[in-house]
Amino acid sequence: MKTFACGDVVPGCSAAFTAADDAGILGQVAAHAAADHGLPEVGPELVAAVCAHIRAA
Repeated sequence: MKTFACGDVVPGCSAAFTAADDAGILGQVAAHAAADHGLPEVGPELVAAVCAHIRAA
């Protein structure tokens, strides 16, 4: 299992995600970024930042 805390990349955000793998985390983060942060597209820099903060659960 993997985990990611959005606040590690976006200060003040309390959202956290758990999935079996990085792809699962990235899918959840993309939906969250659009719905809660107004980002309709997750660019390569954001993907890299998220991947750098994904941890094993």
